[in-house]
Amino acid sequence: MAKRGGFPGGMPGNMNNLMKQAQRMQRQMEEGQKELETKEFSAKAGGGAVEAVVSGKKELVRIQIAEDAVDPDDVEMLQDMIVAAVNEALKQADEASQELMGKMTGGLGGGFPF
Repeated sequence: MAKRGGFPGGMPGNMNNLMKQAQRMQRQMEEGQKELETKEFSAKAGGGAVEAVVSGKKELVRIQIAEDAVDPDDVEMLQDMIVAAVNEALKQADEASQELMGKMTGGLGGGFPF
């Protein structure tokens, strides 16, 4: 009985189709990553006194601080608000990245450690 294509050892499948699917998935992932990198994620802390904006590349783009948030007698509070806003914005960027990877790798099982 003749074998029709597939992997050595009798595993079913067509290597060309698998390669095409892998290349298509790679293109989609690259496009999705480029799109994600153009997005901005913002978060506020201290009731809006501090706003941090990060890019999809997880780089800090800007910090906005309300004038009334600057209290020379309580610099520590301002520092805490900045840290909180930056961390929340980075968390949003990370979640968007994970969502993108989940869409791209869904059904592959195990996922990729991105």
